[in-house]
Amino acid sequence: MARILTVTLNPALDLTVRLAHLHPGEVNRSQALLTHAAGKGVNVAQVLADLGHTVTVSGFLGEDNQSAFNALFVSRGFADAFIRVPGETRNNIKLAEDDGRVTDLNGPGPLVSELAQQALLDKLDQIAVGHDAVVVAGSLPRGISAQWLCELVRRLKSRGLKVVLDTSGEALKQGLSAGPWLIKPNTEELSAALGHDIASLEAQVAAAEQLQAQGVEHVVISHGAEGVNWFNPAFALKALPPKVRVASTVGAGDSLLAGMLHGLLSGHPPEQTLRTATAIGAMAVTQIGFGISDAVHLATLESGVSVCPLTKE
Repeated sequence: MARILTVTLNPALDLTVRLAHLHPGEVNRSQALLTHAAGKGVNVAQVLADLGHTVTVSGFLGEDNQSAFNALFVSRGFADAFIRVPGETRNNIKLAEDDGRVTDLNGPGPLVSELAQQALLDKLDQIAVGHDAVVVAGSLPRGISAQWLCELVRRLKSRGLKVVLDTSGEALKQGLSAGPWLIKPNTEELSAALGHDIASLEAQVAAAEQLQAQGVEHVVISHGAEGVNWFNPAFALKALPPKVRVASTVGAGDSLLAGMLHGLLSGHPPEQTLRTATAIGAMAVTQIGFGISDAVHLATLESGVSVCPLTKE
């Protein structure tokens, strides 16, 4: 199995509130309250660990509320390379309704100083060697610019790492110019980054060709329940997930990304890679929390995934 580094610049303590239906402006009774140490790179790391990979986690953590993260890292066997910064890691509230709708209330996160930014770069320089790939995922905390993220991607690439980038907004727009190895935006995120709509398959093919010319080898565009399109210079594939009962969509994209990376680094055929990754993403929406909780259930979901070549209509 591979050694993988994940970088989460803006992790979060996720408080998920389960309720039958949200009634804004009224008193709502919750069914359950669950707290998770999270953030996109941390979520990816948990799925990768369940798939058998050795994982190092890094990024920035607030000093004042790090206990849940420390406990997770120990329980999961992660190598901890996070830089601690003054203040609190942000708190995110997820309101998960029985019909699968999730309302997010995301906190701002700590302010990251230039000193802390340099400390992270120095740490990554020290530990990058020996890893097979690095996942840079999630939003940017206060103090971190999109240009800084772009330079981070370039720096990691210069260390010989396959860089996976999963972010949005200006961070994705700037990060694309650094030519990461793999990206996994949804249609809206990539449309915003490229400055034009890519809803149609023809537009996605053109966008993938443009990005591949910039050095992005794998363009994975997620469409939620409508599946995922994967563009590579040698092929283009589409996967449709099986229908499942949705508990929460939180972490579904992170799980899909982990599955893609697992297949690619394990040398699996493209169809198998996409089928397994899509099944892992489908499993994620059936649960609250992150990771592969039931291998038998995953195998059942995988058998229900449809994978076919993408062709222009």
